[in-house]
Amino acid sequence: MSPEHDDPPRTRAIDLDIEVPGTPEEVWEAVASGPGITAWFVPAKVDGRVGGTVELDFGPGYGTETARVTAWEPPHRFVAEVTGEGRPDFATEWLVEARDGGTCVVRLINSGFGDGAEWDEQYDATEAGWRLFLYNLRLYLTHFPGQPSSSVLVNGKAAGPVPRAHSQLAAALGLPGGAAQGERVAATAPGAPPLAGVVERATEGMLTLVLEKPAPGIAFVVAEPGGDGSALTSVYLYLFGGSAAEVAAREEPAWRAWMGRHFPLPDPAAGGGDAGA
Repeated sequence: MSPEHDDPPRTRAIDLDIEVPGTPEEVWEAVASGPGITAWFVPAKVDGRVGGTVELDFGPGYGTETARVTAWEPPHRFVAEVTGEGRPDFATEWLVEARDGGTCVVRLINSGFGDGAEWDEQYDATEAGWRLFLYNLRLYLTHFPGQPSSSVLVNGKAAGPVPRAHSQLAAALGLPGGAAQGERVAATAPGAPPLAGVVERATEGMLTLVLEKPAPGIAFVVAEPGGDGSALTSVYLYLFGGSAAEVAAREEPAWRAWMGRHFPLPDPAAGGGDAGA
């Protein structure tokens, strides 16, 4: 019998699924290609083969994550792994299964989280993030499948709790409180960048819009736990159509400046803050 200290450390996995419109080939393109992933998650590059890589760009202050492809079975399954130093390896597995009526179920298994209280915050935050982005995957495949895309993803920080931080974020933009699904809203605060659209969903901590301005697309105005009682305040804009890249390039500096004025991130050089997506 092996001594207890020789046992491998226990790990746990996030296991989520969502039904989305499209054929397996169309859904595979959305979850297993650079342009597809960019349209609902973060800017990505994919070398689609065993031994290839998946590069995810989380933006200024967060950096790029590179994972190695260890399984590649289009249009149904692929696995990408990130090897850690001093922690378990992380693996992300994507499974696409056809359903009747022109839909597919996408299953995500994100494994490698350690067991214990010290891992709980990271596990919970990552699971909440995946739920948001899988929801965005469905919105993308519902409203803008296959269209050229570009994104503007900006983050800030505020004092918690999350509901109060989200209310402050919405108020700083001049968005109305208590907006209902189907309502047309717009940012009206002086100095706020252009933002207008129809409410897709409004929940505690998150407002989702199908955008009209600054371009057709999807927007999330969201607050999430930021650690140490703080909240991460984010505006995610996913823009579509032939002018998406031009509009994103024009609007991103304004959004970064706006977020920096209202919800500045701590200066890492000063020893504050933490990096993460």
